[in-house]
Amino acid sequence: MNPLNSILIATGVAIALIQPARADIVQVTGIQLNPTDAGVEIVIETADNTTPQTFTSRDNQTLFIDISNAQFRLPQGNQFRQENPIVGISTIEIISLEPNSVRISIVGETALPTAQVNAIERGLVVSVTPDPTTQAITPELPTAEPAIEITVTATRTEENVTDVPRSVTVINREQLEQQRRVTRDLGEILGKLVPGLAPPTQSASNFGQSLRGRNVLVLIDGIPQSTSRNVQRDFRTIDPSAIERIEVLRGPTAIYGDGASGGVINIITRTATEQRLVSTSELGISNSLTRFEDSVGYNLQHSISGTEGDFDYLVSAAFGGNGGFFDAQGDRIPPDPNAQGGIADTETINILGKVGTNFGEQRLQLSFNHFNDRQDTNFTSDPNVNTLPEREKARALGGLVLDENQATENTLINLDYRNDNFLGSQLRGQLYYRNYLTRFFPFDARDFASFGNEIIQSRVESEKLGGRLQVESPLFNEGAARLLWGLDYFHEDTAQPVSIYDGATFDASGGLVFAKVGDRSWTPPLQLSSLGLFAQLNWDISARLLVNGGIRHERAGVDIDDFTTLAGNDITGGNLDFNATLFNLGAVFFATQEISLFTNFSQGFSLADIGRVLRNAPLGFSVEQLSPEPQRVNNYEIGIRGQWEAVQASLSAFYNQSDLGTTFDADLNVIRAPERVYGIEAAVDTQLSTNWLLGGTLGWVEGEIDLVDSGEYTDLDGFRIPPLKLSAYVQNQTTPSWSNRLQLLFSGSRNPAGDGFGFNEVENYLTVDYISSIQIGTGTLNIGVENLFNAQYFPVVSQVQGINSSYAAARGTTLSIKYAVDW
Repeated sequence: MNPLNSILIATGVAIALIQPARADIVQVTGIQLNPTDAGVEIVIETADNTTPQTFTSRDNQTLFIDISNAQFRLPQGNQFRQENPIVGISTIEIISLEPNSVRISIVGETALPTAQVNAIERGLVVSVTPDPTTQAITPELPTAEPAIEITVTATRTEENVTDVPRSVTVINREQLEQQRRVTRDLGEILGKLVPGLAPPTQSASNFGQSLRGRNVLVLIDGIPQSTSRNVQRDFRTIDPSAIERIEVLRGPTAIYGDGASGGVINIITRTATEQRLVSTSELGISNSLTRFEDSVGYNLQHSISGTEGDFDYLVSAAFGGNGGFFDAQGDRIPPDPNAQGGIADTETINILGKVGTNFGEQRLQLSFNHFNDRQDTNFTSDPNVNTLPEREKARALGGLVLDENQATENTLINLDYRNDNFLGSQLRGQLYYRNYLTRFFPFDARDFASFGNEIIQSRVESEKLGGRLQVESPLFNEGAARLLWGLDYFHEDTAQPVSIYDGATFDASGGLVFAKVGDRSWTPPLQLSSLGLFAQLNWDISARLLVNGGIRHERAGVDIDDFTTLAGNDITGGNLDFNATLFNLGAVFFATQEISLFTNFSQGFSLADIGRVLRNAPLGFSVEQLSPEPQRVNNYEIGIRGQWEAVQASLSAFYNQSDLGTTFDADLNVIRAPERVYGIEAAVDTQLSTNWLLGGTLGWVEGEIDLVDSGEYTDLDGFRIPPLKLSAYVQNQTTPSWSNRLQLLFSGSRNPAGDGFGFNEVENYLTVDYISSIQIGTGTLNIGVENLFNAQYFPVVSQVQGINSSYAAARGTTLSIKYAVDW
């Protein structure tokens, strides 16, 4: 097919619909605060000198002015906030409300202020007067400054990103909504936006999508999504429609405990709106432009949210379905049994609910999220391609007979309590419960004696109950030094049973019929308990120098019963105890108002995957023979950040080292050998003009392992170390109601020295996506075209696979169209 067909389709729809909507949306291009004799003026500058409509409401000491049919187009982002601009006014905040409204919030110190809204030639002016009993004018007012992003992940407390001595990526809701126009796959969204994270796998697993060459800890509202069996499906535990923002802490850390040897990805779910009631609906469809039939997918999402006094709530439901996936040549992409399956032909449900109440300086919130993702496909990967002498792509084979296809279920219940004035400190407590199930695609393991020479389909079942308690206390110098201390605890029950299938039936059907003959335990049931104690000191030594450092001590215990491996080996159970003490230290130096330098040393750790070791244990082995020492990673990093009015940029370099590795050999056994990983990351975002944005990221990682602990290092495999990754985008606000974006992803080549699992050569590829958003009436039409120029390429995780049945191509050109409206 002509690669420009997708452009013509998307642009044709846009042009046909754009004319009626041109004048609907007002662009807010500037904000200024000016002192007056009576108070302060808020000047709202608009594009083309248009005057928006406003609506006023109030709540206690807060005056709200909503600007309808308006959008921010500010160089500094979608938020403006000024604390204590004059006596009598404690806060003036201006934020963007989805999808096309801007809210001005004016908070009085002791009473409700008054305001008069008047149209001016270049927009409107809001004349604010505080209550007369507190009215006194501050001599000078600052003009609008760039909004500062706040992060909680890096330090477990609210901090400006510029004050964190680490590399941090924050993906806000606007960016998420933009990427959802192309794909609902969270792993693909993160792979395109986060430097240091390996390129997307386009599979059900994030196996092979490492962060800085190591495993990543995924949290949802602070709840760890990991299990004692590292199944690496943590990106498929929530639908992107339920996410408010994502904070990515790049590099090893122990601040949240086990699993973050490569970093932390904290997914923060949507929050309730401050308005009394907001209801949003979205309907979308998608299909492959290389094979329309059997490729149609759908997406339906609805949410209601609001605040009534001290009570707030949110309910969001998302339903989605993927059709078949087809590559650039129009061939169906099969599920990969060795990359833990695909995401074609899946049905997804996500239900998010939240209720919260504020009482004084305290808040209590209960949230619930349920994610269910099930595949129903008639296709498998043809095993006959493995007999071909040359490298051939995997091909789909129809007629699959399988009672239970791959699936994931993830249920979270979370109770949060916050007290902002607990004996002069801020206290936060959290209790959570997680119930998790994931089922893999069947795997022909008849060449693996340790797997019982059987055809197996495994599933992981996990229940986790845990809690966190932390206190942040000011120490001295009026809060310039703050101590954060607390504890984390969880208890988890995990099992990994397998279904056994008849080999003769499988062979006679050509790999299509899976006839179940029994159930076995692959890894023994594990009971894991962990307690972590931590303390973190943040000290603003001066206006130009910030320092923080901390310590964490972790103690864990595992209980394992007697069991028999798939190979028939009887293993004696037992109890194991292990612990780790880890440190971090970092500093930020503000060289100028725009440029800051940072450096840090941090330690991360990962508990040993005991289940993986025990499933291959030899006859006569006992649990107490294990050496469960955690993997400890030492990380060193330096970086520079710059933030100007129209440019934000960062550059960092890192080196991390561990004495015990977690890579695998050809028999999938863990290799515990010294490793070192190093690399460079960069990001830049530029506003060329009012209507043009330009930016990109760079991530280069390399890693080595000392297999026999001799001091001689060789390359790490391609599952751990991705090739060079570059991303870039250009975005244009074509008209006040029509925006367009082109984004590209380049994955380079890599040819590691070595043989075996994951050492295949990787070839480079380049993909381009097109995203368009058009305001139509009260709603928004969103258009996304993935792989715009229909490139035929293979994801990195497919290229490093050793067999042809796992060498699956990526999706060809895929069109998505969605319409969203607020009621």
